Formats: sequence, C-alpha cells, structure tokens
Amino acid sequence: MRKLTHEELVTRRLSPEQASSAARHPIGVLLHDIRSLYNVGSIFRTCDAFRIDHVYLTGFTPRPPRTEISKTALGAELVVPHSYHPSAAELIGSLRDKGHCIAAAEITDDSRDADSLVATDFPMVIILGNELTGVPDELLGLCHMAIEIPMYGTKHSLNVSVAAGVLLAAITARYREESA
Repeated sequence: MRKLTHEELVTRRLSPEQASSAARHPIGVLLHDIRSLYNVGSIFRTCDAFRIDHVYLTGFTPRPPRTEISKTALGAELVVPHSYHPSAAELIGSLRDKGHCIAAAEITDDSRDADSLVATDFPMVIILGNELTGVPDELLGLCHMAIEIPMYGTKHSLNVSVAAGVLLAAITARYREESA
C-alpha cells in the first residue's frame, strides 16, 4: 500500500466544470441559525464530497462569499449550489410542496436511524440547526421525520459539521443502496 500523490488524486476527482454538470444525489442540506463561519465552510466541503444537490442557508447562518467560510470550504462554496432564504418555514413549505421529505438532524422521542431510510424518503432535505439549541421546535413541527446519530459514549451531540459528515455519509449510502 502507498499513499496516492496529489496528481493521482486529481485524476480521480471531478473538475469544477465537471461538477457543475454532474448528476447530484437528491439530498439537500438546510443550515438554520448556524453561528460559526468555519462550520458553514466545513459543511460546504462535506456537501461537495457527497455531491449534495443544494445547500439552503436560513436565519442568521452566514453565507458566502466570506473569507472564513472559504478557509474551511476550500472552494466547495464555489461548486455546491446554494441559496439564502429569509424564512426557513416558508422554504420548508415550498420544498414539501415539491415532494421533498424533510428530516431534522435531531434527537426526539421518535427519531430514526439513517439506516432505516427507504427509496420513498428521497428526495430529502436534512435540517442542521444551531450549535447550541439544535433545530427549533417550530421547524421540527414541519418535518416528516427526525434522524438521529447513534451515540455510544457519554455525550449526546457532535459538532454540527461533524454531524453533517456522519449523516451525509449514511444518508447518501442509503440512497445509493435504495436506488441501485
């Protein structure tokens, strides 16, 4: 085994031009009231890695262009489709009307594991909430489901950008399994 060189890695990845026309997974990410510009940038980078369809920014979530976002996004904010919406509730209503399943990344009394997703749960938009308070109750009430990350240690949460990576890996894998 040997580590691939940067040049070898580049040949395995899409160019920005190819990424703009490549088919994307029918999974969107809604970032609501995320405080940290660095978390936003990191989530953009993760969304690029999983070829996520769209990033929706709502509330006081910072949005590109910002140097701090670019620092962790490493250019992903330039290739991942995204938009800002002043009202998360209105956006969710519109996405529901278009047939999207809306899921909150949240611990509830009825949370599901990403492994339980089926083909009819797609297209999906996963809501990631504020670093301290999570997804607010008024948005949770507009969701079809909540998806929970199994936690086996003493803590009950992860940093929002880490949670995005865990969830998008699992949700994308389920979509690919269900659509095969």
